[in-house]
Amino acid sequence: MPKREDCLLRPMRESDLEMVLQWRNSERIREVMYTDHVISIEEHRAWFERASREKRSLHFVFECEEQPVGVVNVADMDKINNKCVWGFYVGAEEVPRGAGSAMGFFALEHLFENMGFRKVIGEALANNEASIKYHLRLGFVEEGRLVEHILKNDQYIDIVSFAIFDRTWYEIKGRLAGKFFVGGR
Repeated sequence: MPKREDCLLRPMRESDLEMVLQWRNSERIREVMYTDHVISIEEHRAWFERASREKRSLHFVFECEEQPVGVVNVADMDKINNKCVWGFYVGAEEVPRGAGSAMGFFALEHLFENMGFRKVIGEALANNEASIKYHLRLGFVEEGRLVEHILKNDQYIDIVSFAIFDRTWYEIKGRLAGKFFVGGR
């Protein structure tokens, strides 16, 4: 379990691209993503250039104990309806215990408290039990299921849709901090 002060959510930088690409191309990450082809460095750099200009998305690297641990992506930022969609993964294979939970906490804290979103939406492949449990642990509730939505390995897979609202975040934040951080802060 990390100390809160040993954690940092920061914007993704160009200098992160090779590390993030290595994470994204690992089999354990590709198998739980919508698209699972091996991404070339050229494709990855083009994505980052587009993403850097895009006004409706943000991309972060999470660090724990000065070690890059994972990625948080925020997409479909809708200021009219005050909602966004998040995606994430722990990319590093050896991370401090509890770093993944801390990453989710920091991301939600930023989205609700700094960016002022009312609702954060998440999705998981129905066979990705770890992501489903992760969403629930962070206070998300299941909102629905998109049946046979994604083709993976010649089989259509359902997508589970989750959401958490700002009011829920403010109710559970203290309890989550107590579970996720040394000293409960």
